This record gives sequence, C-alpha cells and structure tokens, in this order.
Amino acid sequence: MTKRTAIEEVLDLLDLEKIEENIFRGQSPEDRMQRVFGGQVLGQALVAASRTVEGRVCHSFHAYFLRAGDPKIPILYEVDRARDGGSFTSRRVIAIQHGKQIFNMSASFQAIEKGLEHQFEMPKVPDPASLVDEHEARKKWMENMPEDAKAWMSKPRPIEMRPVILDNWMNRAPREPFDNVWMRATGPVPDDVIVQQSVLAYASDMSLLDTALLPHGRSWQSNIQMASLDHAMWFHHPFKVDDWMLYAQDSPSGSGGRGFNRGAIYTRDGKLVASVVQEGLMRVREEKSKN
Repeated sequence: MTKRTAIEEVLDLLDLEKIEENIFRGQSPEDRMQRVFGGQVLGQALVAASRTVEGRVCHSFHAYFLRAGDPKIPILYEVDRARDGGSFTSRRVIAIQHGKQIFNMSASFQAIEKGLEHQFEMPKVPDPASLVDEHEARKKWMENMPEDAKAWMSKPRPIEMRPVILDNWMNRAPREPFDNVWMRATGPVPDDVIVQQSVLAYASDMSLLDTALLPHGRSWQSNIQMASLDHAMWFHHPFKVDDWMLYAQDSPSGSGGRGFNRGAIYTRDGKLVASVVQEGLMRVREEKSKN
C-alpha cells in the first residue's frame, strides 16, 4: 500500500463522514501530541457548513475555540441551517467532543456576483524561489527540544512555508510585529472551491499567532502558553492553494495575555484573495522555583 503524503492526509481529514442530515464526523491524525490543531477544526467545520449549501460560495466565517480538542476521539459537527436568503445563506456549526461544545463557527455564503473592486497592494518581498523552506531549515535547531517535539517537528508537512525573515525559534531577537511568509500545499489539491477554502483555512492558523510574539523576542518554545481563541476569515477571490501565496501578517496589539493578529493572503501575481483576523492566548508561564 502506497504511503499517503502529508497533504493527502489533510485532504482525508477534511473529507468528513456524513452520519445524519446536518451531522458530520471528523477524525484527527493519530500522532498529534496533546490537542487537535486549530486549523484542522476550522477546515472541517467549513466543510461541514459548505456541504449543506448549494450554488453559493463561502465569503466569510467567524469562529471561537472553546476547549482543547482531543485527538484520540472523533469530532462531531452539527450544522444549523440558520437562513437561506435571496442571495446570502447563513450556517452555524457546533463541534462536540465528550458531550461538550469545543468550538463554534458562523459562516456566510453568497451567490457569485460582480461589483466594485479595490484592494491593498501586496508587500514587496523576495520571490519564494530565493527563500528556504522553514521546516527544513529549522531541523538544525531541534537539538534542545523534548523528544516528542523533535518527533513532531521531523514529520513531513502538508503546507510548505518560506518566511522572508527566518529567525531562530530557540534564540529569537525582538523585531517589529510584521511577518511575510510564502506558503503552498506540498502536493496537488482538487480544484473544488470547498476543498480549496478548507485547506486555506487549515493553513491560515499555522503561523499567525506567532506574529504577536515577535516584538517580545519569544516563540512557542520560550515558556509561553499559546492557544487560538477566535479566528475570522474572508474570501475575496478564487485561488489555488497548491500555488505560492504570500501570507502578510501583522500584530497591532498585545494586551491582557492575548495577542491580536491580522493576515492578508495574496496570489503570486498580487491579487488579495483572503483576509484573516485572529486573537490568541500568549500567557507567560511563571518560572518554577528550583528550591
């Protein structure tokens, strides 16, 4: 049997099982360390909502992460068909594990139409061909990581990321809270709008929260408790997630143990195809006394 690639495994995760009208079941990878990756839940919930809509495309969703997902058991997605209007459709999705709500999402769908257009210009950054793959480059910094983190970091990735600035997670110098990262799926993705949007939703949660740590010279490896609290996304134009896209990220504010982050996703030719906003927990853990 041929081994599945990392992106094929993600596509399998996003192919939900329908178990009843408006009810779907999603699985998690067997090798997740402690909790379900937030991007996985975003993608699966968007698939669940999209499968109850015909002839319209998601233009935005707003989601809240309520509890950590358990990777050892399936996630149940219940879709509420809130409204089917003349040109817009609204859906609400609740994700359940152990009898409790772990996540919810409101998503809006629209019949495709033309209208006035404008956008911010894409930042001027180096071409992805001139940059290095973050995952491969950071393997050299894994020596001081715990063994389970090393094993997870060594796995193939479904999304290739090439940051314009590649800094050392283990010894990061403070810098302005702006980050530009080229990204693409590491293999072919079906040319289906539901699949394309759900894979991009999955990828959008991979680096955004880290932007709020940049001015503090910290990373997820530096005694910080991090977790996504909410996530909103708007889709402006069609795209292909297996082509290079620039994820331009910034963090206007950090306060109250939370980091506020924004992202703009551009195609390689400069078209703004999606926008993202996320707030996440970035709580400094207290150092334990050695006495």
